[in-house]
Amino acid sequence: MLGDIGLIAGVALLIWLALKGVNILLAVLISVLLIGFTNAIPIADVLLKHFPTGPSGAFTFAGNFLLLFLCGALFGRVMAASHAAQGVAMGITARLGARHTLLIAMLVCALLTYGGVVVFVVMFTMYPIGVTLMRQANLPRRLYAAAIALGAGTFTMTALPGTPSIHNVIAARSLGTDLFAGGWYGLLAGAIMAVLGMWYLQQQWRKAQAKGEGYQSHAKDDQMAALAPRADQQLPGLGKSLLPIAVVLLIIVLPRLLQLAEVQAQWLLFAASQPVIWASMALLAGVASCYVLFAPARQNFMQTMGQGADDSLLPLINTAAVIGFGGVVIQTAGFHSFAQWLLELPMPPLLSVFFSANLISGVTASASGGLQIFMSALAPAYLEAGISAEVLHRVANIAAGGLDSLPHSGAVIALFTLMGLTHKQAYKDIFVVTVVIPMIAALAVVTTAMLIG
Repeated sequence: MLGDIGLIAGVALLIWLALKGVNILLAVLISVLLIGFTNAIPIADVLLKHFPTGPSGAFTFAGNFLLLFLCGALFGRVMAASHAAQGVAMGITARLGARHTLLIAMLVCALLTYGGVVVFVVMFTMYPIGVTLMRQANLPRRLYAAAIALGAGTFTMTALPGTPSIHNVIAARSLGTDLFAGGWYGLLAGAIMAVLGMWYLQQQWRKAQAKGEGYQSHAKDDQMAALAPRADQQLPGLGKSLLPIAVVLLIIVLPRLLQLAEVQAQWLLFAASQPVIWASMALLAGVASCYVLFAPARQNFMQTMGQGADDSLLPLINTAAVIGFGGVVIQTAGFHSFAQWLLELPMPPLLSVFFSANLISGVTASASGGLQIFMSALAPAYLEAGISAEVLHRVANIAAGGLDSLPHSGAVIALFTLMGLTHKQAYKDIFVVTVVIPMIAALAVVTTAMLIG
């Protein structure tokens, strides 16, 4: 009984500390000490075994995925330094106009993140440009923030096949699938998230206009607007700016295309069996293409790469800390009882996957953290229940992207901090586009998969 109470209290403490803005690593360490103490796990085992180096330990995860985080951050930084990221944003803006500001934000964020640019780089790219767009369109900042979250943190993160996102790679590495596993289901879910999300935001904009709610200036706006491209600044065209993203995606899809063509080669086996390395190589090829295509990327190139390496550390440490938290949690009797309860629920296995992946991601406030714990603790049982690895890959990925965006999510807090928003002002819209609608999409995929088969 004490162990179960301690487990619940540890999870609640982590959520409370995160909402209070406490550094996630400190919040995790305090919470796992509470869980370890109440579950009679020796403190040495908590701090030196289960949290850092266990099968779901923080350092275990960091060691396995450091290369992917590093290469993603390098690509994002070089895309920004080359002005290609801004070229994508301004190219789409010029074609659609400020009256389509919400659609612009979603499309640009989706293109950048689908190509492998890390979410935090996308946020910093979109906010300076967004200041001008919000002013021109008289758009409430809460809706612009929600459009960024929709484009960067939903369908390109978990649903669309081929993306080099950490979530897609975790599933591929755990299940022995490739990054295109369950592709048709991913396309269905992605379409639902994008269409429903944009429909909701446009409806909210109309309601805001009817109430007289519009853009309100913030102290950060002028500072951030100064970082946006100047009117006289020469930016690469949209087509050229998209080329590095196309290179990344082409390299990722190439092994699947050659396999469909029944081409046999040793390196194809390597690409299929090493999704972390293959996705990282694709991102490095994107870096190289930026270097070749854009002169600004060649200026202070090694300094830019160093900044990219620095960019990778904080997301890696934060994600690893959450996964290390899960590494302690899964040592408790309460978690095993919870997992067994999930597996024994009187429902079809795919529906059980939806609930279990969602709940674990909600507890950790991280789709990647929840997915890693799900894959290590529950995925084998679902495979034994007859779910194919490819379907499990995509359904679990999509489901993990539901409750991961609760108020204590690090990405949500970072976005609000950047844009000068509070949970009271903006979380409702974030909740709809990153929690409610992704869960609807996941249920649609589960239903389709069950009907097919």
